[in-house]
Amino acid sequence: MAKLISLTLLGMGLALFRNHQSSYQTRLNALREVQPIELPNCNLVKGIETGSEDLEILPNGLAFISSGLKYPGIKSFNPNSPGKILLMDLNEEDPTVLELGITGSKFDLSSFNPHGISTFTDEDNAMYLLVVNHPDAKSTVELFKFQEEEKSLLHLKTIRHKLLPKYVYIAELLAHKIHVYEKHANWTLTPLKSLDFNTLVDNISVDPETGDLWVGCHPNGMKIFFYDSENPPASEVLRIQNILTEEPKVTQVYAENGTVLQGSTVASVYKGKLLIGTVFHKALYCEL
Repeated sequence: MAKLISLTLLGMGLALFRNHQSSYQTRLNALREVQPIELPNCNLVKGIETGSEDLEILPNGLAFISSGLKYPGIKSFNPNSPGKILLMDLNEEDPTVLELGITGSKFDLSSFNPHGISTFTDEDNAMYLLVVNHPDAKSTVELFKFQEEEKSLLHLKTIRHKLLPKYVYIAELLAHKIHVYEKHANWTLTPLKSLDFNTLVDNISVDPETGDLWVGCHPNGMKIFFYDSENPPASEVLRIQNILTEEPKVTQVYAENGTVLQGSTVASVYKGKLLIGTVFHKALYCEL
């Protein structure tokens, strides 16, 4: 009887493991491979070797890039160095990156671990960066003022609050969805719709001129979390047009199997050029 019970429990355990494994593989898109879609005149950005997880391009062509993210379960090519914010001027013929110095007596540079970034320009044309930071496995938002002449950031404030995430477009990575919410004057949100994708959608950039969404994606999430240099994670960029209509148009603009660019997380456009960032690898600058 004891042997029978043991075999029964073993069978139940194996069945649960198979179901869990199947769900896990589905959420990570573990079996998907991409067919390459090339763009003209693509060049890896010199000076970016440890990630370009998020980026934002201003109307004047300045691009701010977060680099050096360390996150549990994610590959890092330089785990012992703090993260940094980089600057690119896309008006240059062959733009390069510049690391922005950070000043501020109360800011701990040694634990700087930047993730997402956003920019804000006030009525006096002063420009501010809001950077999601993960110091010591916590989550904060750091407020910086961009000092253009000095090419540096002045740290003004650290924001901590349990209700930090609120969004209009929300990418649900492992569910392969983008949710659309309507924002009201009192800052409440009403869900409008959800879109399903055959990829793990990551950061979303909104084109200020057209309203199109540009999304950095992971075709196969298993390769992100279980890094293998012989079989690296692929990259994919989607463009979503007319997302608020009944029939949004989704276009696969770029796809690559990891030989050039590994683990794309974000994409943004400026004057016919596309800048693609990654969670831990390089960055790619292309003509559309």
